[in-house]
Amino acid sequence: MTAMIGVIGNAYVIEGRFPVQIAGERMMRAVTDVAGALPLMFAALPKVTDVGALLDVVDGIVLTGARANVHPSRFGAEPGPAFEPYDERRDAVALAVTEACVARGVPLFGICRGLQEMNVAFGGSLHPEIRDLPGRMNHRMPRLENGEIHPDPKVIFADRHEVRLIKDGAFARLFGRDTIRVNSLHGQGILDPGARIVVEGVAEDGTIEAIRVKDAPSFALGVQWHAEHDPQVNPINRALFQAFGDAVREHKAGA
Repeated sequence: MTAMIGVIGNAYVIEGRFPVQIAGERMMRAVTDVAGALPLMFAALPKVTDVGALLDVVDGIVLTGARANVHPSRFGAEPGPAFEPYDERRDAVALAVTEACVARGVPLFGICRGLQEMNVAFGGSLHPEIRDLPGRMNHRMPRLENGEIHPDPKVIFADRHEVRLIKDGAFARLFGRDTIRVNSLHGQGILDPGARIVVEGVAEDGTIEAIRVKDAPSFALGVQWHAEHDPQVNPINRALFQAFGDAVREHKAGA
């Protein structure tokens, strides 16, 4: 029987009137094509999604990237324009799912905002605009001179910087190397790692790019880059989704 991976939804409004929950097709295809599982989107709505019931059904969880940022009240900071927009309903679901996955040994994979949610769930903090810190590069997606987002997806999702991995860490063992190159499409990033967050990869400017949850009983990794963009052809991202898929099937077999 095919394993199922829960993919968290994101709030969206159609035509300015109709609230919906959405999930990106690239993520769905990454789960299907590379992790070898059936993607099942679940609502980031606390009154809709019962976390315990969800984890009784799925064999793994993906926390995706999103336009909205984690609300600053979740890590002791003051709200402000730099942190906006917010999706506090997703905050509530994602943080609860993170804690429950690690407690129950359900494989968990965080991407972009997902990595940030994992950090906050274990007591870490975020910075609203990493590029404003001294010595940091601009990690946001490329734009034209007029400020519009670059029209070419190949430019937007191109590998833009290196990530140095800790020697013999989970990521270095997975990739068989200590340095990789990744895409970059984020403004917010980890400031202080949470108590159980092990930093395994940093960009050349010191930005945290890869983490794992200490002593998690199963796969519990997060990456700041968008690994779902091209795992069908990118060996780094393929290795991540394949390892996640393997962990999901192992969890299913032992459930």
